[in-house]
Amino acid sequence: MANWLSWFYLILAAVFEAVWTYCLKSMQFKNLKQLNLSNFFVPDIGLTILAPFAGYVVFGIANVFFFSLATRQIPLATAFAVWTGASLLFIKICEVLFFHQKTSVPEVLFMMMIMAGIIGLKFIDIKVT
Repeated sequence: MANWLSWFYLILAAVFEAVWTYCLKSMQFKNLKQLNLSNFFVPDIGLTILAPFAGYVVFGIANVFFFSLATRQIPLATAFAVWTGASLLFIKICEVLFFHQKTSVPEVLFMMMIMAGIIGLKFIDIKVT
């Protein structure tokens, strides 16, 4: 039986994947040309340009690290399915809560189906192993 810590690592990896995705979305390569030594440490200029790049690296590494820890005890196909589905759910939750995007009833229904699949995979993993 895969222990609960492995499942925690898997969900944590999905959270880091969602944050990584938003860092990727926020990166603006054209603004890198504006950076120089005089504005590098200015919070409104340097930090807003560099934070998405730093987040991309940090959250990407954390995502891979925790996913690799989870796959030591959870079968890879199950872990990948859960990680992908949970990442999608976290991204959608962020879109609704932080970016005020609208959602529809069918979207909620299908997200609930993804969640049911994740829960089902967890319980199958408990009974099989």
